[in-house]
Amino acid sequence: MKALAIAATGMAAQQLNVEVIANNIANINTTGFKRARAEFTDLLYQAERLPGVANRGGENAIPEGAMVGLGVRSAAVRKLHLQGALAHTSNKLDVALTGRGWFQINNSSGETLYTRAGAFNKSSTGQLVTLDGYVVQPEITIPQNTLEVVINKTGQVFARISGQTELEELGQLSLANFANDSGLDPLGGNLFRETAASGAAVTGVPGDVGFATVNQGYLESSNVDPVREITELIAAQRAYEMNSKVIQAADEMAGTVAKGIR
Repeated sequence: MKALAIAATGMAAQQLNVEVIANNIANINTTGFKRARAEFTDLLYQAERLPGVANRGGENAIPEGAMVGLGVRSAAVRKLHLQGALAHTSNKLDVALTGRGWFQINNSSGETLYTRAGAFNKSSTGQLVTLDGYVVQPEITIPQNTLEVVINKTGQVFARISGQTELEELGQLSLANFANDSGLDPLGGNLFRETAASGAAVTGVPGDVGFATVNQGYLESSNVDPVREITELIAAQRAYEMNSKVIQAADEMAGTVAKGIR
C-alpha cells in the first residue's frame, strides 16, 4: 500500500523538523546564533487520471484529474538571519552589530571566515582575536601599556595610552555583506564560509549605507524565541504521531485483506 510509504516520508520529515528545533533550543544562549527552519516540499504525483484529456465520448475535456501524491521531502534548512537582542556586558572588547554585516576572521590556515559573534579578546602579542584565537581582520594590535580601548559606532578603534592625553587610533574594523546570507556555509563555532550561493563578500565600513553600526560593551544574543520553538516542537510531535497513525491504519487494512484471502 502506498499509504505506508507516504506516511513514512512524513515521519522522516518531522524527525528532521524536530532535530532542527532541538538545535535551535540548544543554542538559545549562543552569542550571535541564528535560528534555523526546516523547509519541505511535496514529492512526485502518480496520475490515476490526467486533467484536460477528452472524456469517454471524446467531446469534452475532463476538468479535474486524479493525482495521488507520494509524500514529502526536505528541501532546505534555512538560517533566519534576523537581528538578535543586544546584551550589555561592559567588556570593552565585546562588540555587537546592529544591522546587516559580518565581522571578518582569519582562521589558522589563513582562510577568511565570517561571524556575528563579537566576543573578542587579546592575544599574547596584543592582536584582536576571537575566543578561539582567530585574528580579526583587518588586524588590530593593542599596545601593552593601553589603559582603555574605545570603539566607536563606525568601527574605529582607539587606545588610551598611559602617559598620553590624546586617544591613539589603532585601526578600523570593516564588515562584509552578502547578497544571500542564507547561502553561507555554517561551520560551527559561530563561523560561516562564503559559498557560490551566498555570493561574493562586499566589504565596507560600519555605518555606511547597508552596513551595521558597532556597539561597544554589548554582545548580540541568539535570535531564538523559546515560546515559538516549544510551540513548533509540539506541532512537529503531533504531526509525527499522525503519520504513525496512518501507518498503523494502513497496516490494519492490509491485515484485513490478508485475512480475507486466507
